[in-house]
This record gives sequence, structure tokens and C-alpha cells, in this order.
Amino acid sequence: MVSKLFSWFISIILSSFWLNSLDYVAASESPNHQRHVLSRLSFGTTSAQLEQVAKTGIEAYIQSQLKPQSMSESSRLEDYLAQLGSINQNPIELNQNATALRKKLKNSQLSSEQQQEIQQEIAKLNTSTINKVADAHLVRAIYSNRQLQEVMVDFWFNHFNVYAQKDAVKFWLYDYENQIRTHALGNFYDLLLATAKHPAMLMYLDNQMNTAPDSPAGKKHNRGLNENYARELMELHTLGVEGGYSQDDVIALARIFTGWSTDRSGKKGEQQGFFFFASRHDRQDKVFLGQQIPADGVKEGEAALKILTNHPATAHHISYELAQYFVADRPPESLVNHLAKKFLDSQGNIQLVMDALIHSQEFNDPQYFGQKFKTPYQYLISLVRLGEIQQPNLKRLRGMLFQLSMPTYGCIAPNGYSNTQSVWLNPQAMLQRTGFARAIANGVLNKNSRVEIQQLAQNLGAFSPHTKEVIEQTPVKLRTALMMGSPEAMYR
Repeated sequence: MVSKLFSWFISIILSSFWLNSLDYVAASESPNHQRHVLSRLSFGTTSAQLEQVAKTGIEAYIQSQLKPQSMSESSRLEDYLAQLGSINQNPIELNQNATALRKKLKNSQLSSEQQQEIQQEIAKLNTSTINKVADAHLVRAIYSNRQLQEVMVDFWFNHFNVYAQKDAVKFWLYDYENQIRTHALGNFYDLLLATAKHPAMLMYLDNQMNTAPDSPAGKKHNRGLNENYARELMELHTLGVEGGYSQDDVIALARIFTGWSTDRSGKKGEQQGFFFFASRHDRQDKVFLGQQIPADGVKEGEAALKILTNHPATAHHISYELAQYFVADRPPESLVNHLAKKFLDSQGNIQLVMDALIHSQEFNDPQYFGQKFKTPYQYLISLVRLGEIQQPNLKRLRGMLFQLSMPTYGCIAPNGYSNTQSVWLNPQAMLQRTGFARAIANGVLNKNSRVEIQQLAQNLGAFSPHTKEVIEQTPVKLRTALMMGSPEAMYR
């Protein structure tokens, strides 16, 4: 009963707190510039980051984050990943295990109990695989020293989204995300090619079935073009919905990518799961976006990706999304144009584009400080980092993300999760967030790692006058929850 009254009491305070604080957020006071940089280039400020910036300066921090390979990883992260063990298992082996179990089910001599046991084994393998990859994803976001790289993984994974529950995507998830991580601050063409050839993408957007109708395999098996990947490649991954392409371009691109498929057994010489089936490929010359692409097998796809990478519409589309993610839901056109020029001039050098973004007038304009509403993922990870919670219960974090409608690898649509306020800020979501803030403050993620209020306050930085007033008028034992549910904690 006491617990219920306590929960009710703090919910009332938080609700009132929020209703009176949104006006402040809309017209935010200028926070510290260093904290602004830290909040946008990481998943939440920690005391270690503050010490680093105090010692070396914010510019040195920015440059180190732009070159993640120059930094050693945290031993805590390495320990966590080691505990997860089998996440490094070859995806082909995982898929073969699942295939073997499914074959067992076809044995007509099995009893219903035996069938049920095998079905449970399959379900366990599927769930275990996704959960381990999700845990690795969470601990990297929480503990990695290479915070900007992990933030970019969040950005790019949504840009090149795949859904874990489709087909055998789950077995290639870890490798897929690592490919994105490798190229997250590299060259856009390399990133695009890595996703285009990856089994996770080929399965998710159905290109594994894409076959030229007049090819030997098309005639033999009565198969045809599948335009799904070609369409999303232009609409979502490169040119954008208003990128100026036609239906003829969609068809030409689908023909170009005929034969790009998977080798799930590893028996065709490819060890990563990609295989080019020449017998399914359209062997005619193509015209794509006004350019001639001579028949040349798998090289046609690579040529098409080059054309898309160097297209002005791609530069604008990627620049708009980056500016929206890092600056404002409606990014200033001046910034988008500036980044697009940098993208084109550098032929898609992401590191240079990000350097330009971080040093742009718009990114450093105080009017945008503290104005990006965190997605559920960004919010929960930031609470763990801001509160410096040790060894958080990852299963509970996954559960919270599910309840907040953002399960890891659970976005079905190819455009990935949105990062804008209009999608995530609503009364029901706020009730859930403040409830989780209260629970986390009370140690639900680790009762042995309670949040120190002074440390939390230091990591959060300056509060608005209203937030200060509410906190000061609240009993001490409720203040941690209030800070975690405050506007300052929900915006970055």
C-alpha cells in the first residue's frame, strides 16, 4: 500500500512537472556548449567524459570521436562482449543449426511430444540469437569509448533498417551491424555496398529472389523480377522519395541486381553468405538514371551504387537526415545545402561531412541546444549513462524498449525508427517514461548500483529555473526520479 501511494504521489508530481516545463523546453535557455556537443555526439554525458573534456578541450574530444579507431575500447565493454560468447558464431553455422532442426520436424515418425521439443529448440535458438545481439548492441551504446561511432550506428542502422524476425535475418544481424559500424564514419559508397551485398538486406528486401525472367534460372523455375530492393535503395537509401527517378529506373535497377542473392550453406565458395547467381542475371545492357551500364555481371550493381553515391539527390537526402538527427527535426536549409556540398566534393566521405556538421554555425547555434527529443532508445541508454549505473539488467532494458514501442531490431518498416519528436512525444509515452524514470531511480536495473544524486546532477548539467524549483520543493528521496524524468533528461 505504501509503495502504491509512493508511486501515485511521484506520478502526480512528474505529470505536473511536465505540463509546466514544456514551455521552458520550447524556449530553452542556453546550456553549456561542451555539454551540447557531448549530448549530441554520445548517448549521455558521464563524469569520465567531463573529465576528458576538462583535460583536453572539446575540440580534441570531437576529433578523437571522428577517428574511432584511434581510441582504445573500454575494458568493461570488452568484458561484457566476452560474456556474450556466441554472438561471434558464424551466421552460416547458426542458420545450419536452425535448418537441421527444421529437417528433424519433417520426420513423420516423431511423436507430438518430440515435435514440441524440437519446436521449442527452434524458438530458443531464434530468441537467444536476437537477445544476445541486442545485448551487445546495448552494452556498446552504454560503455563504448567510441560514442560517436555508436551514435552513427544508431543512425545508419535505421537508415538501412532490417527486421530481425524476417526469414533468417536474425542469424546475420550481428555481422550486419558490425559492417555498418566499420563504415559508419567511412565512405558512403563502401557502406552502401556492404549493405547491398549483405545477406540480411538481401533477405529483408527480397532481392535474394530477384531473377531475370529470360535468364536460364528464370525460365527453368518460372521466376521474375523483384523490384523491392531496387525501389527502397533509391527511395530510402540514396536519392530520396523526391530524387527524380522514374519507374523505368526502378525496373532497370532491379534488372541490374538480378542474381545478387545468398549462399546460406557456405557451399558455393562465399563464406559471408553473399553469392552472385549468374544464371539468374539479366545479361542485357541497361540504362539507369540516363547512364549506360554495359552488361558485366556483378559489376553492374557496383557501378549503379557508384552512380547513386555521387548523385546530388543522394547528397541532399543523406545531408537532410544527418541534420535532422543531429540538429533539429526541421533542419535549416542552409545546413543541409552546406553538408550536401561537402558530401559531393568528398565523394561521400562521412567523416568529413560529420566534421562539417559539428563545426557548422547551425549545430553550434544555441537555439538548437537541448531541443532534440530523445527516442525511447536514446532516453533509456542516457539514463544508464547519466546515472552511471553499473552492470544494468539488459533483459529489463530490452523489455522497457519493447513497452516504449521501440524494440531493438523490431522495426518492420524499411524506413526504420523515426528520431523526431512528433512520433515519440505523447501523453501515454510520457507516463511510461516517467514510470521507468522512477523505477530506474529506485534501482530496478541494478539494486547494487544506486544512482548518486550529485553525480546525476553534474552529468545532466544546468536545470531550468522551473525544474530547480520543483526539485527543491520535493522530498530528497524523490529527487533522483524527478531529475531522470525531467525535460533536461528527455531532450538532448
